Amino acid sequence: MPLTIRECRLDECAQVLELWRSAEAIPRPTDTLPALERIVREHPDTLLVGEEQGRLVGTVIAGWDGWRGGIYRLAVLPECRRRGVGQALVAEAERRLAARGARRLNAMVARDEAHARAFWDAAPGWGRDARWQRYTKDL
Repeated sequence: MPLTIRECRLDECAQVLELWRSAEAIPRPTDTLPALERIVREHPDTLLVGEEQGRLVGTVIAGWDGWRGGIYRLAVLPECRRRGVGQALVAEAERRLAARGARRLNAMVARDEAHARAFWDAAPGWGRDARWQRYTKDL
């Protein structure tokens, strides 16, 4: 099936939340309709969706802070995995971040998601960086 990758539309934010639930993405405090609507309104080029025949099948957030790029919330519906959807989403995120000036990218991957770690371990050019430990704080 042909895959289209594009910016998420405001009226699709609820669908994105449902996709994340279906993909069993680890719930985060930012997984709310107002938070997604805000990112789409204020940073419309950040939340990307993969669409096949009018159905959302994957997402990725390509964040840029002016210093480095971050890839977050790569999620693909379980029945659509292993068909190149994730690779295509990451490639588009990389392309967009490089166009904005990013020279270094980070990807957030949960340790206990074996399928996610396997994806990133096989992703061309990506490697685990054991030198760093991530600290977070939910507000």
